Amino acid sequence: MTTHGFRAPQVCKVVSITYRQLDYWARTDLLTPSLQDAHGSGSQRLYSFSDVVQLKVIKRLLDAGMSLKRIRQAMDILREQMQSDNPLADVTLLSDGSTIYAAKSPDEVVDVFRRGQGVFGIAVGPVQAELEGEIHRLFGDVLAPAEVAPALGEAL
Repeated sequence: MTTHGFRAPQVCKVVSITYRQLDYWARTDLLTPSLQDAHGSGSQRLYSFSDVVQLKVIKRLLDAGMSLKRIRQAMDILREQMQSDNPLADVTLLSDGSTIYAAKSPDEVVDVFRRGQGVFGIAVGPVQAELEGEIHRLFGDVLAPAEVAPALGEAL
């Protein structure tokens, strides 16, 4: 791990995906690393903490049975939220199985479920908190706190 990012093997371990999945998602632009993309043989991708959170959300959506096409839509929604300065931790992705909604408050979540539209939801905040704990558990005793803290402290 470098001071501000995570290499592919670390990402795969934390997110519980294979390198093949991570590589495919990067090559097909589902999620490319924001810190450093691969540039030919021997170069390494470098992922930010925000990237890792998004990858974990992708993994959860896959585990929930969502298609890659729908997951791409969900990631577009998350990127829109990030561009409008909404912290990812405040976003909950909801789906009725065909459409994906982004709720930014508990009231919006309740409203979607009240209308009978919500089948499942993924709150990004708890995913972020879980990843922080997992990263400390996996790498905290190997790396000095100064090496881990900047990556965890990145604004989402």
